[in-house]
Amino acid sequence: MRVAAFLMAALATPLSAQQHSHQSAHPTPDPAPVDYCAMDHAAKDHSQMGHEAPANSSQESMDHSAHGAADDKSAPGAAPESALPPRALEGPRHAADLVWGEDAMAPARRQLAEENGGMRTGMVLVERLEARLGTESGSEDAYLWDAQAWYGGDLDRLVIKTEGEGEFGGSVEDAEVQALYSRAIGPFFDLQAGMRLDVEPDTRSHAVIGVQGLAPYMFHVDGALFLSDRGDLTARIEGEYDQKITQRLILQPRIEAEFSAQDIAEREIGAGITKIEPGIRLRYEIVREFAPYVGLEYEAKLGETADIAKAAGKDPDGLKVLFGLRAWF
Repeated sequence: MRVAAFLMAALATPLSAQQHSHQSAHPTPDPAPVDYCAMDHAAKDHSQMGHEAPANSSQESMDHSAHGAADDKSAPGAAPESALPPRALEGPRHAADLVWGEDAMAPARRQLAEENGGMRTGMVLVERLEARLGTESGSEDAYLWDAQAWYGGDLDRLVIKTEGEGEFGGSVEDAEVQALYSRAIGPFFDLQAGMRLDVEPDTRSHAVIGVQGLAPYMFHVDGALFLSDRGDLTARIEGEYDQKITQRLILQPRIEAEFSAQDIAEREIGAGITKIEPGIRLRYEIVREFAPYVGLEYEAKLGETADIAKAAGKDPDGLKVLFGLRAWF
């Protein structure tokens, strides 16, 4: 065994030396650095000439660079995200008519328009239906209603409003009804115009123009100018805000102010700010459509109107405790 191992080692030594000498005689040159930029340009040149670029790393480089350029919307001359390709508008207006016919597609288009903004809906909202209990001695307990209903679409509606008040055990002191055409003038506001009829304290009609909607920071605003058939110009503005304490418990600050451009003696109203009513209500929505509430409201006549009330022996201001209901259907 030792002799065989010695012979194999002796034969392997000259063979290894021969291979090393051959490699040293003909050394392998180091690979030249690859100019990928040049290859990339060459690939692009071939592609422009109609030849297919080889499937190698330069092709991948070209693809990735093109992909990056397409995603770079800030590059000069790049189309915005909202831009439509020109070919999107090249076809006919109603392409389905070419397949199914205009008579078959017209009812489908009307139905689509009706279900996406063209629907007619309605609502009745009883904003305030309340008992108002005076806190001062000698003050009268009263009731009040304030409701509106509308029917129509997103842009045009018919709106009916009514409000009034009176004393328990007595007659109605004030009552009015308004019939208005309401037109959307923006995403959050409607312009309203129409007629108002006063039933109490005396029959009187008014032309009405006003706005109603949602002001910034979620304030509900309703304001209007009234021109009576006797030439009296008055105004009213209401604002309220719903602050959710929980999903069902809601605190609502509210303020209402009335104005008159002249004295209206038969209604004991003086020119200027005639009345202001700030208040707060806390309601609980048993269901969304039915919400009883309690609250406080301060009612005060101001300016000349307050002077007229004092001259007649009436208290121009007072604090009321409120128990009421808000409902809609």
